[in-house]
Amino acid sequence: MKTSISGMQESVDPTLASAISKVKRHVLPLFVIMFIVNYIDRVNIGFVRTHMETDLGIGAAAYGFGAGLFFIGYALFEVPSNMLLQKVGARIWLTRIMFTWGIVAACMAFIQNETHFYILRFLLGVAEAGFFPGVIYYFTRWLPGVERGKAIAIFLSGSAVASLISGPLSGLLLQINGLGMHGWQWMYFIEGMFSVCLCVFVWFWLDAKPHDAKWLSRAEQDALVSAIDDEQKAREAATPIRPSLGKLLKDRQIILFCLIYFFIQLTIYAATFWLPSIIKKMGELSDVQVGLFNSIPWLLSIVGMYAFASLSAKWKHQQAWVATALLIAAAGMFMSTTGGPIFAFVAICFAALGFKSASSLFWPIPQAYLDARIAAAVIALINSVGNLGGFVAPTTFGLLEQHTGSIQGGLYGLAATSIIAAIIVFAARTTPKPAAEKAVADAAPKHA
Repeated sequence: MKTSISGMQESVDPTLASAISKVKRHVLPLFVIMFIVNYIDRVNIGFVRTHMETDLGIGAAAYGFGAGLFFIGYALFEVPSNMLLQKVGARIWLTRIMFTWGIVAACMAFIQNETHFYILRFLLGVAEAGFFPGVIYYFTRWLPGVERGKAIAIFLSGSAVASLISGPLSGLLLQINGLGMHGWQWMYFIEGMFSVCLCVFVWFWLDAKPHDAKWLSRAEQDALVSAIDDEQKAREAATPIRPSLGKLLKDRQIILFCLIYFFIQLTIYAATFWLPSIIKKMGELSDVQVGLFNSIPWLLSIVGMYAFASLSAKWKHQQAWVATALLIAAAGMFMSTTGGPIFAFVAICFAALGFKSASSLFWPIPQAYLDARIAAAVIALINSVGNLGGFVAPTTFGLLEQHTGSIQGGLYGLAATSIIAAIIVFAARTTPKPAAEKAVADAAPKHA
């Protein structure tokens, strides 16, 4: 096998190519399914907001705050969870994550008041923490860099697919009544327990490291491990000093990455948690009809994500494509304030093309900037800080609706933050500054 320092293959090793193909076929479909289930358990409260208000008296402000509490637990435990994953192994830890989030999600069926709602939403965030960066870390141990980006893009598509199917699925489950439980309780219980059942399959399907994979030949195992090790050695030779996490936290670029992703997530989760309520204002619609309408923006977003991915691959300037997607999101959110509920729904469909595409287009930027040795931890940091947008957006929208009867001010705010993010993304770099590289080189002899 011949590879360059950058990890791009100059000539294809048939054994390595076969190993990569098998890894993608074996692992990627499962991770996409896990992400779909994960996302549904996270956002399904959007479809039962009115039911919880009727049965439990949980109003708009309490709903928004509870929806957002998930992200506080998620942010607090994301990095520690990722560190534990690296100690105990991805197979054990990802299975544990899925089991605990499934149990907590199922317990949502038995809440009786706001306090129960708050506690379980927070615990759900704690349980899910580490899943996303854990999968990213798994890819770093199983795929060379040139294939890793493609795998992550496919994995991220799971959130869009989840958004697409969660509406119709939740609408159907809401029709179930019996054994003293309402439809919203059955929805929570069934979706949560599905995660618990799936984690059993995850335990038996995943392997901790390539040399444990019986579905790879010994030659394929060796070729895969050798390719990944060679990439890491090349990275360490180019940057002899391992950057510390403390120094990276002072890196303006990483702070910028966190800020951009935070702005993107603001819009995504505002739409996720409030779109079903907007749809219900369009007319006398059943839960199934609301679910079907809810899937339309996410279907369009999948088309947009793949279209943007193709365009950005052909005309390379990642920052410009992220900015374009964010401006589309801003335009859609602003237009949603200028008409009735039906026009607002159409405008959010347009915005979805932008904000979901911006999310998938964003990740190649920090991945190209970060040293592979600390990439998993920093990606966890960016993801956890960015996901705080999932706390701010629903909490703010809930308070606005509770006190003003409208979320129009929040929609204006989302349009403004998307424009700000579109501007500052041009300051994001995909490579370290030359000065920083020089400082590393100058310091190298001292640590030889």
